[in-house]
Amino acid sequence: MFEYLDSLIDAYGYYALFVGTCLEGETIMVLAGIAACEGVLKLPWVIVLGFLGSLTGDQTIFFISRIWGRRILARLPWLRPRLEKVNRMLERHGTWYIISFRFFYGLRNPTPFVIGLSSVPTAKFILLNVLGAILWAVTLGVLGYLFGALAERILVDLKWMILTFAGVGVIIWIVRHLLLRRARRRAKQQQRPASP
Repeated sequence: MFEYLDSLIDAYGYYALFVGTCLEGETIMVLAGIAACEGVLKLPWVIVLGFLGSLTGDQTIFFISRIWGRRILARLPWLRPRLEKVNRMLERHGTWYIISFRFFYGLRNPTPFVIGLSSVPTAKFILLNVLGAILWAVTLGVLGYLFGALAERILVDLKWMILTFAGVGVIIWIVRHLLLRRARRRAKQQQRPASP
């Protein structure tokens, strides 16, 4: 799956980032940060498009829920248990949950739907959603970038470690080979009968 997302970023870059962050986005946002570290994408654009994609996706779900949410629940009653969990989180943590729900895996898509069904005012949700999307995009974009830099450094260090171990291994093999050769010569010399 990661290879598929990686190839999407290589082929479609910013478009894939925007669409991916509209839908869910954690993985694609981190991969875009790594791509920015490698120079394939630009980190400021990764953050801006991650923010816009996340905001667009969540606002769309919120407005769909605000307009048609009750009808959707009537047709899809199996959604209720999952939405009740989100509703409990919303009641318990309120504003902080609205700002941070993107960071909880598996709760990103149901949360705007539940908020759309709730009594949270539209203007309040938009404001908190903007704040949350900024925080999320900056955090994941920068983490992806830093992870890419760290992975690159580890790979460079790992390459030198492998070369060092390989070099030491070759030297040990050569020394061992020479010592065995010398030992065989001595053994042959000792096995020769002494001349009369």
